[in-house]
Amino acid sequence: MAKDLQAPVPVNIHLTTSIEHEGEREMFELMLSGEFQEKNGSYFLKYNEVQEEGKIQTVVKFSDRGAVILRSGAVNMRLPFNEKEQMNGSYTSPHGTLAMSTKTNKLSHSHTYSESQLEGTLQLDYHLLMQGTAVGAYTMELKFEKA
Repeated sequence: MAKDLQAPVPVNIHLTTSIEHEGEREMFELMLSGEFQEKNGSYFLKYNEVQEEGKIQTVVKFSDRGAVILRSGAVNMRLPFNEKEQMNGSYTSPHGTLAMSTKTNKLSHSHTYSESQLEGTLQLDYHLLMQGTAVGAYTMELKFEKA
């Protein structure tokens, strides 16, 4: 494995999401296969999901400046994160486009790699608004390791 991670590295991803809304909490957990790559000071996790709507390709881009989740396929979504300001994004499905925004409380990431090892974590703690209305408080953790 190259030390600079310019080439995509196969990884196993453990995604956990907690959503709190009106006193209720929901937890979601996914185990996925994907790729990790570094480009120009940013890090990328790429993986595919199959949901009711169909196949969705997800790219999570993150750096010290912020993060963005991009989804394409059965749905298209752009959801940016920055601890310093509220960020605007969008969600497009066959039913139309919805304006979304995030208020990020915490964004942290770390990873270690060597010739034989790669592992890391991305944590996001944010409030999601859809069409200006609060949807919930989200905590998302992506843990990844070389496959």
